[in-house]
Parts: sequence; C-alpha cells; structure tokens
Amino acid sequence: MSTLSWLEAIVIGGLQGVAELFPVSSLGHSVLIPAVIGGSWARDLDVSSPESPYLAFVVGLHVATAIALLVYFWRDWVRIVRGLVTSIVRREVTEPDQRLGWLLVVSTIPVGLAGLALEHVFRVYLSKPVPTAAFLVLNGVLLLVGERLRQRSERRDPDPATVPLAPVGAVAAHGAATHRATAPPTAEEMSDQRLAQLPMSRAVLIGAAQIAALAPGISRSGSAMVAGLVKGLSHADAARFSFLLATPVILAAGLLKLGDLAGPLGDGIRPQILVGSLLSGIGAYVSVRFLTRYFETRSLRPFGVYCIVAGLGCLVWFWLR
Repeated sequence: MSTLSWLEAIVIGGLQGVAELFPVSSLGHSVLIPAVIGGSWARDLDVSSPESPYLAFVVGLHVATAIALLVYFWRDWVRIVRGLVTSIVRREVTEPDQRLGWLLVVSTIPVGLAGLALEHVFRVYLSKPVPTAAFLVLNGVLLLVGERLRQRSERRDPDPATVPLAPVGAVAAHGAATHRATAPPTAEEMSDQRLAQLPMSRAVLIGAAQIAALAPGISRSGSAMVAGLVKGLSHADAARFSFLLATPVILAAGLLKLGDLAGPLGDGIRPQILVGSLLSGIGAYVSVRFLTRYFETRSLRPFGVYCIVAGLGCLVWFWLR
C-alpha cells in the first residue's frame, strides 16, 4: 500500500521546486509543513526516518530541480564546460569561461565532501520540527545580517561594480576584448566575466557557505548569496553564482541516491514521484526565471522577514499543541 498520497506528492513537489531556489530552505519547509498539518502527513513525510519512502520521493524532486536549472542555464553551461575542456586540453586558464569553470569545480568540493560525511547525521538527528523551525529563524537572521553588511560595504564603496575583484590576466582580458569585438556580450556573459574575476579563495568560501544548508531550515541559495554579498558581489551576481553552484550540488545529491528511488523505498509510489518531480521541475524553472530578474533590483530582506515570522510561528504552534 502507498504511503504517499497524491495530494502530498502534489503539494510537496510544487513546494520543492519553488523553495529550493528561493532563500527560504526547501528542506525546512518539507519538514515543517507536514509537522504543522499533522496526522498522516507527519507520518508519511518524515524525512528523518532512514527507511521512509519519502526519501525516494525527495530524490526524484532533487533530480527534477537540477534538470530545470540545467535547462535554464544551458547556454551558460555549454560555455563553461567548453571552457573547462579547452583548459584541460591546452593546459591553460586564460579565458573567463575557463576560470569560471574551475571556480565552480573547486567551490563545490567543500560542500560535496561535507554532504557525504554529514548528510545522514544532520537529516536523522536535526530534521525534526522544533530544531528545523529554530534553524529557519536563524536563516532569516542571517539573510538580514548579510543585507546589513552589504549596505555598510556600499557606503564605504559607493560603486563597487567599478572596482575589479582580482586580475584574471592580460590574456584573459585580450580574450574578452576579442569576444566583444565579434559580438556584443550578453548580460549573462558580462556577469560571468565579473564572476570569473573572483579570487579562488573568495569563491571557495562562497561555495563552502552551502555546507550550512545541511541543517534543515538553512537555505543553500541564501547562505551562498549572503557569502557572495559579504565578499563584494552584487545581488544579481551573487544570485547567479549561487544558482550555478547549486546545479552540480543538487544533481549529485539526487544521482547518488537514485538507488532509493529504484529500490524497495520507491515501490508503490513511483507514479506520485513522477508527478511530484514534474511539478518540482516546473516550479524550479519558473523560480529561477523570476529570481534572476528579482535580484537585479531587489534584496534578500523580504525573505529574511518571512523566515523569522514563519519559524517563530511554527515554534509557537508546536509549543501550544
């Protein structure tokens, strides 16, 4: 008998696609919403249970979210992968796409290693309603603090976009100039050229910030964006870098656990997994399309306020109940 209803699959699937990329923690919402509703939802959707079919369901949602990101950024990933291949073949790192590719590779190593070592411990012992609600409040505080620190930085440097982050090298500049001579760069290419100037240490710190998202209630995109803002990126560039970083991390997390989906945990709920994953993919595509435009002119502040209010509301609910 299925332990995952169609309504549960539809609600959580749609929620995953949206919340994974919004800086509000998809895992936190996947823990809190079933706990708030209670009853069969709390039993069926228990992510902390090591043998819960919910784990197989979540695997499908993660793979769908990663595919949506790949579809949205496919032109960028073609350029980045081409840059990595030419860098390896020529044994050089002289062009912006080559350097950005290596920044993304190196920056995902810390969170990848931490995920392999700590994911099970964090999920089993911390993915409970009360700790998750507390982490969601903390996530909101971090978003607001990140915005405050960014404001202070802007007051010291009124136009930080005019200041180069780090020299990429004369050859890289020549490559970019050659590209501009043949075709005007798109906004995405200009953003990638700015990101390619990040010092390696700074990019690794931004990538490592995603480790905090192992705690349910802490957002992966939010922590990476806050780290990017603190390290001098604009909201738009910080969001873009966080989405590019998230793509291989989310995809790898899903692929590593495909055995749960194909094994006994997936028995009886694969149709629900398919529907939930479809909704998750659509939600993720719409979300990243919205957020890339939103962060061109807006900040993390509304999301920080939401997380604090929602987290405190859940804590009060659990205490009263």
